[in-house]
Amino acid sequence: MDLLTRGAAWLEDQRARHLSRTVTYLRGGDSVAVAATIGRTEFEQVDEYGVIHRMQSRDYLISAADLVLAGVPEQPSAGDRIRETAGEQIFLYEVMAPGGEPPWRYSDPYRRTLRIHTKFIGMERGT
Repeated sequence: MDLLTRGAAWLEDQRARHLSRTVTYLRGGDSVAVAATIGRTEFEQVDEYGVIHRMQSRDYLISAADLVLAGVPEQPSAGDRIRETAGEQIFLYEVMAPGGEPPWRYSDPYRRTLRIHTKFIGMERGT
């Protein structure tokens, strides 16, 4: 393992330990708790009239190794959901990106971190 690879692994570990909160990643009946750093991405789309529309997604940066559903390592998929609890409130986001953009991408050259694009879809009741 070269110096850059070790440095990237160390940075990913620091992000997960010190700049994250636990969220729940959901696909169908399967779920996994993951450490996620909150981010955002700005998207621009030009409609058929030449008008530029700007949209913003709420992004979740998670370790690629942590996305394991039903014992199988997975990649994010459009339609999956992320549940984020803040105090007494539970926010629900759906994995998606506008305008034919992919709903996720790697956030680093070593493919350790996933940047998952989402859109707020509603609130859930706490238990």
